[in-house]
Amino acid sequence: MQRVRLETAYGHILLSDRATVDDGLVILDRAARETAQHGLAHQLRSIEGIQRTHQGNIRLPLPRRSGSSRVSVKQQVITDEQWRHARTIWDYHQMHHDLRHCDVAIGLGSHDLGVARAAVELYRAGWFPLLVFSGATSPTTAARFPRGEAVHYREHAVELGVPAEAILLEPNATNTGQNISLSRLVLADSGVQPASVLLISKPYMERRAYATARKVWPEVAVVCASEPLDLDDYVSSIGDPKLVVDMLVGDLQRLIEYPKLGYAIEQPVPGEVHDAYQALLRAGFDSRLLSS
Repeated sequence: MQRVRLETAYGHILLSDRATVDDGLVILDRAARETAQHGLAHQLRSIEGIQRTHQGNIRLPLPRRSGSSRVSVKQQVITDEQWRHARTIWDYHQMHHDLRHCDVAIGLGSHDLGVARAAVELYRAGWFPLLVFSGATSPTTAARFPRGEAVHYREHAVELGVPAEAILLEPNATNTGQNISLSRLVLADSGVQPASVLLISKPYMERRAYATARKVWPEVAVVCASEPLDLDDYVSSIGDPKLVVDMLVGDLQRLIEYPKLGYAIEQPVPGEVHDAYQALLRAGFDSRLLSS
């Protein structure tokens, strides 16, 4: 796949000039499709990282850290202590559920195509026979997924070999509660009344997905899963360290606040997690907080 590598490099170069951005995006999209068809996951992840970097106007991808005490991105310094706080919250967000066979799975739409990749791997492993991809568009996903998150997820999964008939679409949800409640309606319309559901989300969204499902669909047994990445790998895949830490903080705030609004069941927050949250808030990791 030398040609795909060359196209990826050429597309990346074109993105650096406003006059050739559109051509670069077309080339990268073509390279991504070919890479997906051949199952080259590492190359596909590289292409998606370039696309995310361009979409979010991200400055520099983060290399894997190797003992350095600080990481700087556009004058934003993240210290080792702040990374420790981030990892504490990252681990808390993940439910660490043991996988078991479920009647259906729901892939929760977002900016992260890793949700679709995880769904593909879990389907191949036989953990569920039927998959719902759920999600419309949002201000952060409209450019990347113009036809809707669920539609693009489905296309990606089919390219990677999941049979089209094994996937249902829920194209209207704009939040996690709707992802689950509207997917439930799509399943019911297809005559499916599951007793167990595998929720597939971004890694740092597992706990919130679980708490939401227990509120809006308490009758089903819920298992949570996500792409098996550690925090360093996830930051590298997104390309913006501060944004990832901001998202960890923002999701934790939602876990704390949403039960008060009736959106989710309450989750206990251990003291060390709460302390990490407060420390990162004081340090300015707050761009993904709920507006007051």
